[in-house]
Amino acid sequence: MSDLPSRTFRFLSRTSLVAQIIVGLVAGGVLALLVPSAAQSAGLLGDLFVAALKAVAPVLVFVLVTASLANHKRGQPTHVRPIILLYALGTISAAVVGVTASFLFPTELTLVSQTTDVTPPSGVTGVLQTLLFNVVDNPVRALISGNFIGILAWAIGLGFAFRHAGESTRQLVSDLSDGVTLIVKVVIRLAPLGVFGLVASTLAESGFETLLGYLQLLLVLVGSMLFMALVINPLIVYWQIRRNPYPLVFMCLRESGITAFFTRSSAANIPVNLQLCQRLGLHKDTYSVSIPLGATINMGGAAITISVLTLAAVHTLGVAVDLPTALLLSLLASVCACGASGVAGGSLLLIPLACSLFGISNDLAMQVVAVGFIIGVVQDSAETALNSSTDVLFTAASCLAHGDTVEADG
Repeated sequence: MSDLPSRTFRFLSRTSLVAQIIVGLVAGGVLALLVPSAAQSAGLLGDLFVAALKAVAPVLVFVLVTASLANHKRGQPTHVRPIILLYALGTISAAVVGVTASFLFPTELTLVSQTTDVTPPSGVTGVLQTLLFNVVDNPVRALISGNFIGILAWAIGLGFAFRHAGESTRQLVSDLSDGVTLIVKVVIRLAPLGVFGLVASTLAESGFETLLGYLQLLLVLVGSMLFMALVINPLIVYWQIRRNPYPLVFMCLRESGITAFFTRSSAANIPVNLQLCQRLGLHKDTYSVSIPLGATINMGGAAITISVLTLAAVHTLGVAVDLPTALLLSLLASVCACGASGVAGGSLLLIPLACSLFGISNDLAMQVVAVGFIIGVVQDSAETALNSSTDVLFTAASCLAHGDTVEADG
């Protein structure tokens, strides 16, 4: 009996983290079905896990980016610019997929009267203005609030400044980065318990009965996201690497998408993605910038949500839509999606902005937002899984396209 802890530790160290997460997922579902009251209590484990990830993510991004830039050697290649282009291409493609799916499978809503207590932005300029103010945010406030645009701005500035510092200072920053990374690894090892708690509490508290009334809308949303993840993203990756993209696609979905689906937070999934990039052997100077940047601007899932829900409102009200307007909606949804991280309520609160393109009043648009919150247990999970897994996918694809080696590529 005394050997039980050591045997358990050896078993856990030999079993892959993904396998442990799947076990936690199944166990959480079983507990929710058999003992709902205990499942609700188990939600504490999930809440603690998400809180821990959100706590370490801002500090990790700040020290990692600062250390990478401070210790960057001249002539060492980075591929951040082509990754940003992939992010933009992916987000626009996702908006087009959402618009196309909405025309192929038109959905009408039963609008609800409840509204949210958050005021949506009045225009695209308001979204972009919020992002600009996030860039110049106070660094302490940016760390506390999880403003990753502001964190990146300060980390990049300090990183370049520390290039002129002494060797001992740059080594101290590097050691600090290694220390925070070690803490993150410990937190991520708790993912199976966190997923167990999240699944158990979600199924026990929400169930899926209320979602049946919006089944067609959910099928269009999730179907569009799956099409993006399994068809469009692989095509983009193939265009970059000129070989079978699916081993890389499935690995990113498995090792990043699963945790993102249950944490429902791109920010909370940043540590998971950074560790996955490290395991893949990607260049630290590249992924330390591209991953937190992707968590703020690579929003294909958000572009689909904005497009599909907006056109659901359009179909409900019988508004005619021509091709130029549909293309304009795709572009607007893409821009709004990139700014979603700077808006309270995320992608859902940008739907009124898109609805205004069709002359839909703000009161009606906010009823569509309320529908979005009802289906959010599925919609937001799938959206985050697509967004977050694509961050790693496009980072790895760009590195491969430029001749780098990905260790777990195949």
